[in-house]
Amino acid sequence: MSTGRIGDMSSPGADVSVRVGWTDDADAIAAVQVRAWREEYAGTLPDDVLSALDPADFAEAWRASLVKPKDARNRVLVALERNTVRGFAVTGPAADPDADPVADGEIVELTVDPGQTRHGHGSRLVQACAETLKADRFTRALIWLTSTDDVRRGFLVGAGWAADGAHRELDLHGDGSVRVKQVRLHTDLTDV
Repeated sequence: MSTGRIGDMSSPGADVSVRVGWTDDADAIAAVQVRAWREEYAGTLPDDVLSALDPADFAEAWRASLVKPKDARNRVLVALERNTVRGFAVTGPAADPDADPVADGEIVELTVDPGQTRHGHGSRLVQACAETLKADRFTRALIWLTSTDDVRRGFLVGAGWAADGAHRELDLHGDGSVRVKQVRLHTDLTDV
C-alpha cells in the first residue's frame, strides 16, 4: 500500500498519498460520502432525502467502525491531497453467498469526492485496496457497482477488473419503491 507521497518530491506538484484511515478522519470521510451520494443518487432518491443527509450522522458511524471494525481484515483507506481527504475506500472479506471466505476480499466502498475526480485519487485507492487485500491473504477482489455507472465500470475495467456475471438488486427503502441494480466485477490479486 502506498503510504508515502507520490511523485517527484524535488519538483512542485501535488502532495498526494493513500493511508489507513484514522478516527480523526471520520468527519472528512463523512463529508466526502454525503457529497458523493448526493451526486450519485440524484434522480434515484428524492431530493428531500438527499438534502437531509447529515454528515454528522455519517461521521459517528465512521468513528465507530474506525475504532472497532467488525473484522480484523476490515480496512478504511483514505486518499489525501496534503492533509485533505479526497476519497476513501473500505476493504474486507467478501460477504456474498457464492464468495470463498478465504480467497475473496471485497472493496465494499470506493468513493472520490465529486469535485476531485480525474486527479488520480481513485487509481491510488484501487491500487492500495488491491495491495491491502493481498496483504490480508485474499487472492481475488470483488466490487459491486450500480449497473448504470459506466464511468466507474470503465475505470475499473481499464485497471484490469472484469464483470463476473453476478448481479443483484438493492431495495433502498425496504418497500420496493427505490431499487438499484448492481453488477459485480472481480480481479485476480496474485499478480499484484
